[in-house]
This record gives sequence, C-alpha cells and structure tokens, in this order.
Amino acid sequence: MSHTQRMTHPTSQPIDETKFIIRGIHLDLTDALRRITMEKAARLLRHNDHILRIRLDLELDKTRGAKDQFIAKGRIEISGPDLIASVQSEDAYKSVDLLVDKLDALLRERHGRRKDNRNHPHAAELGAPLPKV
Repeated sequence: MSHTQRMTHPTSQPIDETKFIIRGIHLDLTDALRRITMEKAARLLRHNDHILRIRLDLELDKTRGAKDQFIAKGRIEISGPDLIASVQSEDAYKSVDLLVDKLDALLRERHGRRKDNRNHPHAAELGAPLPKV
C-alpha cells in the first residue's frame, strides 16, 4: 500500500496513514504486524483531532534473559507536551496492545485535566475586596 493511501477498518472510518510512523528496531516488521499496529493505534485518533503524529517503535531485545523481549515505545505529538509511553512483553502483538492501552489512558487523563481546568477555573486573587452592589 502506498504511503498516501488510506487503510479502512471494517467498523470505522479510513485510517489516515500520514499521521503514523511505525518502525521496527532490530526487527523486520511484517505486513500483518504493521497493519495490526496501525489498526489498534487508529483508536487513539478518536480522542483528539489535534494529534499531529503518532510514532510507534517496536524493538526486539535479545539481551534480557532467556526469552526475547519486545519493547514497544510510543510518542503522541500533540499541542502541548508530547505523551510518551513504553511497555515490554514476550510477544510483539501483546506489546502493541499494552502500549496502545497505555497511550489511550494518557490521552484520557490529559483530556480530563483540560476539561476540569476549563470547567472549574482556579479562583483569582484580587488585591482589594469587591464593591457591594
């Protein structure tokens, strides 16, 4: 699939591939793993239209213990500070699932904080008492 084409998920709108960067580190990403990663990460876009880019790195680490470890790292570029998360498991697909869940929780938390600040602004300190009407 070319870089400008859009994937479609069976239950949702087309996925804008230009917002995603998916890389394999010490690992060749198969088409299936890339497609699954894109589909799972597409749910992150439903939270906020202001997401500029989502970068997902899947790394194979053979140096930790007897079994291979897959480390998934994610970065959501959005207005304000970027959201960054990392997870580790023995299965690549499980790592992707855990990472997307973690990034989803970060987006929900950020949205909740912004909504609270908008709906419940902090009291302003005034130098003098307000006049009675």
